[in-house]
Amino acid sequence: MKNLILAILSGILLAISWPTYGFPLFIFFAFIPLLLAEFRIRNYSEKWNKLKVFGLSYFSFFIWNLITTYWIYFSTPFGGVFAILANSLLMSIVFLLYHIVAKRTGFSAASAFLISIWMVFERIHLNWDFSWPWLNLGNVFSEFISWVQWYEYTGTFGGTLWVWLVNIAVFKSILQFREFKDRGIIYRSILKVSLLILLPIGISLILYYNYEEPQEKLDVVILQPNINPYTEKYNTTDSRIGELLLKLSERSVTDSTDLVIAPETVFADGTRLSNLENSEAVFFGQQISRINPDLSFLGGLSMFERFNDPEKVRKQTNQIRPNDWYDDYNSAFITRNSIDSTQLYHKSKLVVGVENFPYQNILKPILGDVMIDLGGTVAMKTTQEEREVLWVKDELGTAPIICYESVYGEYVTGYVENGAGFLSIITNDAWWGNTQGHQQHLSYARLRAVETRRYVARSANTGISAIINSRGNIVKKLGYEKQGSINGQIGISTEKTFYVNYGDYIPRIAQFLALFIFLFSVVKFKRKRPA
Repeated sequence: MKNLILAILSGILLAISWPTYGFPLFIFFAFIPLLLAEFRIRNYSEKWNKLKVFGLSYFSFFIWNLITTYWIYFSTPFGGVFAILANSLLMSIVFLLYHIVAKRTGFSAASAFLISIWMVFERIHLNWDFSWPWLNLGNVFSEFISWVQWYEYTGTFGGTLWVWLVNIAVFKSILQFREFKDRGIIYRSILKVSLLILLPIGISLILYYNYEEPQEKLDVVILQPNINPYTEKYNTTDSRIGELLLKLSERSVTDSTDLVIAPETVFADGTRLSNLENSEAVFFGQQISRINPDLSFLGGLSMFERFNDPEKVRKQTNQIRPNDWYDDYNSAFITRNSIDSTQLYHKSKLVVGVENFPYQNILKPILGDVMIDLGGTVAMKTTQEEREVLWVKDELGTAPIICYESVYGEYVTGYVENGAGFLSIITNDAWWGNTQGHQQHLSYARLRAVETRRYVARSANTGISAIINSRGNIVKKLGYEKQGSINGQIGISTEKTFYVNYGDYIPRIAQFLALFIFLFSVVKFKRKRPA
């Protein structure tokens, strides 16, 4: 019963740490109850140890996942249940691996393994087909952005490392005090833990207050049409949507406006790729661009291309019937008065299930056409390999980040590497209703601003649209379910941060450390076993 209470306490502490409703200081102590429960089982339980550790950790992580991401259920019950149960399972497996290694090694090696294997788990979640990095630990500081300005050097994995170092330091002090009953251990622990927490915050505040804003500016108008995707978006026409966007633009655009931004798949009729230049989306984009001679328009649209040639079939191609296929795209486009052709980018980091059927060859024979609807239209989306920059002016490009892509730190650096002077995020967060989902999604965009030191212009269909500066502060925003626009200035930068240049180097190091410790513990254990 005591172990169960400890597991519940860890789950609650993890949950109340999370943005946008929690306080991240709790995260520094959230894993300690679970670590204590595992220690009790490892040292004082005689049987079923692995099962006990797995069960307790699963219960703890289930509480965390349920409280923080319950809102997925509002998009689809199946998707919500699957995401919560599966992610809790994966976290529990990671913790079970720690238990196995801890039985065979000392405290330092086991702790290093736990930190490393957790970061390996988070990195896998950024790259595999079941990608769901929403609860990666470094995201926890997104509402307290002044604490983690050093993310420009480490990315969010620096936050993951920070969280685990503090938790393990406190855990070690508790174990030492239990063994030696020395009050001096408590005082030294308070000093050590205080330094571990306050020193990184102090460094961050120095970076925060000494950061110089970019001098070059761009005037933008961000549109928020507030179209309900369940009752309006796919039941209206691109022509009507275009007229609404044109009306909102004419109210907001001034003589100095350089760019108008509209949300993801705002044009949702399904434009044929080969007929793009004659589409309603491009027509209204050009109409908006003509309000000012130097005005550009960036927006989102749904596209497809149907064909009969089997040589064009790709991994993500959808088949209608024999010898009849189509590619489906969730795309961003820019129209400019100075050039006739339309620039395109196809979303390439896809929402699990609804845009990407993971491991289709294995799962489709088992599940059929069951999809995990996390937001969007149910079809396999076709992607592109490169993070393409769309050019607002001849020498000024922006990152056309579409929805879910904004959760991926190293992925976003690809746009900056290719010349993006600022980040544009176009999204549709209405699928989850007025819950923490859309608020957390906005909050995570602040992390991308710090990592890349780029301004963010965010257009969300139903909100929250915003301008975020390169410190990660929200400069302007338009609330959820409000129709309107935001006028503001975006800073332009050409500098590349350490993180942009080197990406997620911390988990790359961690994966080798985790493998080394695991192999060492197995070999050491076998040597100790009697012949």
